[in-house]
Amino acid sequence: MKSLSTWSLLVLTLPTENATARMRIYRSLKAKGCAVLRDGVYLLPYNQVHEDALREVASAIAESGGAAHLLRAPSLDTAQEEEFRTLFDREGDYAVFMGSLAEARKTVSGQSAAELTRLLRRLRKGYDAIEAIDYFPDDAATRAKAAWQDFVALVDTVLSPGEPHASERVIRRLQREDYQGRTWATRRRIWVDRAASAWLIRRFIDTHARFLWLASPDACPDDALGFDFDGAAFTHVDERVTFEVLLASFDLESDPALRRLGAIVHALDIGGPAASEAAGFEAVVAGMRQHIENDDRLLEQVSPVLDALYTQFTANAKEDSRRRS
Repeated sequence: MKSLSTWSLLVLTLPTENATARMRIYRSLKAKGCAVLRDGVYLLPYNQVHEDALREVASAIAESGGAAHLLRAPSLDTAQEEEFRTLFDREGDYAVFMGSLAEARKTVSGQSAAELTRLLRRLRKGYDAIEAIDYFPDDAATRAKAAWQDFVALVDTVLSPGEPHASERVIRRLQREDYQGRTWATRRRIWVDRAASAWLIRRFIDTHARFLWLASPDACPDDALGFDFDGAAFTHVDERVTFEVLLASFDLESDPALRRLGAIVHALDIGGPAASEAAGFEAVVAGMRQHIENDDRLLEQVSPVLDALYTQFTANAKEDSRRRS
């Protein structure tokens, strides 16, 4: 038997003469995923975050000339529990989202990298908005998550053909002096992980590195150091993307600015929490790819952006250290 939930209830009366305030409050309640128990009574599963959010709404209602009371109560029995949970059913929202994915799939092959990046960002925003207020996920949530992951994988195959699969192995610590003046090879039409990894190699590992941009990983010469493709010397390992594997391999993880860059690359390449700079960096790379065909030229243009991010993150880390001391 399901355990009984505790609920936060907001009982409100809105001012009749302030249409703007009423609309703002309705939108706020909808954005928080509130269920309508009856006219003027809104419901959320209780936790401190939800209660604080509803308390802010109650204050806004009072300031606009209305009245609001925030209450907390448990379900009386399993029947009421089921009744209340049904009010939070997101199946319809997920169905609309999956319809959007189906339509978007028809257009993927004909879009540029910049257009695909914008499409992916817009759809991700819609998916995240539903998931954030799906307080009782069920089969519809599972199906939507699978459809979303499939769509992301489809876009990845267009943006980055031959994206590597993660291997399971120990990352060995290497000496940078053994990797100087080498030829490094990766798939051409570099995207986020490959671009950032090439920058990292030339900036921190092998300052005289030469790069080969491969039409196929099978074309990698025996004397070249491959990166970011299956079977390469440096590629995805477990949950780490190639940039993070290079950090670990060459003892660079102690640099907080590089770790933060690694978090951005990780989020953009395989997902996860992203720093606020991630979307901007992704958009810059996508825009450059749209009008720069030559990968040497593309790396030349991307590198100053990564230099600037590294400089800023280094300054931030020093300031944080100063404050703690």
